Amino acid sequence: MTEPWSRRLLASLVMLVPPLVGLVCVLIGVAPSGISGIDSAGPALTLMLVYFWTIFQPHLLPPPAVFIIGLLQDTLSGAPIGLGTLVLLGVQQFVAHERRVFTARTFGIAWFGFGMVAIAATACGWLLGTLHAGRMMELRPFAMQVLFSITLYPVVSWVFGQIVRGLKSLEAFR
Repeated sequence: MTEPWSRRLLASLVMLVPPLVGLVCVLIGVAPSGISGIDSAGPALTLMLVYFWTIFQPHLLPPPAVFIIGLLQDTLSGAPIGLGTLVLLGVQQFVAHERRVFTARTFGIAWFGFGMVAIAATACGWLLGTLHAGRMMELRPFAMQVLFSITLYPVVSWVFGQIVRGLKSLEAFR
């Protein structure tokens, strides 16, 4: 017997939530903040999204969704098309491979893991950007972005956690 249409619809809506949250992260990330100097070095919300969802609900944020989120971010931010996308997909693959390490530990370990991933991803983004530009890019915005991202990760992961709890309650409802 097939599932009722309402259950299929609810399952489809649940599958759309993380990519839609990714879209919101991209839009927040490219929106001007009005604070001098912070727009080029704001927190890497999409990196946090990919890290968090790959650890806790990887089936809800598949690589094609990360690819689209990355391309959208590259396009709207003015970055070379594919640069951020490549970094996000690389992070997703690494975190998926090491997922057991991040999920079997305390939040402090997950936060430390995010810090290491953020440093590596930002360094890769800086290196790829430098190679693309053919000149040494300034390090300060990248360093500021890493610091903002690591500092804000607990708050952002809490918000993502609330979304996961909401999705689980929806799944229990059906």
